[in-house]
Order: sequence, then C-alpha cells, then structure tokens
Amino acid sequence: MVFLISVMEKDICERTLQLAIRIVKLCQHLDRYPGVARTLSHQLVRSGTSIGANVEEAQAAQSTADFVSKMSIALKEARETRYWLKLLVATEVLPETRLLGLQSETEEMTRILGAIVSKKRSSGAP
Repeated sequence: MVFLISVMEKDICERTLQLAIRIVKLCQHLDRYPGVARTLSHQLVRSGTSIGANVEEAQAAQSTADFVSKMSIALKEARETRYWLKLLVATEVLPETRLLGLQSETEEMTRILGAIVSKKRSSGAP
C-alpha cells in the first residue's frame, strides 16, 4: 500500500533533500578542521541526512503505523540535527550568523514533521 500525501506533505520530500544538501556542504567545511569540529560534523551529517531518508522511506510505508513510525524517526532526526546545530553555536565552533538559516529550516522541518505525525496518528488514515 503506497501512502498518498497532501501537496504540503509532498513538498517535505524536496525540502528534506535540500536541507540534507546544505548539511553535507556545511560538514564538508567542518571536516577541514581537526578535533571537535570534525567530530560534530560526523554527528550532524548522520542526523541531517537521515531526516530525508526516513521521509522517503515513509512514502512506501505498508500501513499507517509504518508511515507514522518512519515519519517519527525523521522527526527524531530533525530534533537531533537541531541539537548539533545549537551545539556548534554554543561551543563557538561556528558563529550563529553562519547557521541562522539552517537552524531556521531545521526548526520549521521539526514543526512540519511533528504536525504530519500528529495528524496521521489522530486520523489513522493514509
């Protein structure tokens, strides 16, 4: 059973891809530096690219529960990504001004994914 999603939710596939691309580029920059920057980069690239991968997997979910599960994982990864971005700023690895756009998109992605999960859980409909 393939889950059809609304136009707003369909946009999430492209947005998570674009977010992942931005994260990869940031991590490529961070990987040029030894130590903490590189370590945080590895954590960030895992969580930041996993968001979109799980959203894509959710599109082929076999049930509402499967869809909700995959989207919930995407939500958790978005929250983790938000954490790593905050940590990069808090530890002054990067200035906040450099990450504002990425933090904003991650925050919005977290809200959107949360709304999708909540809506599907309450409706139970594909």
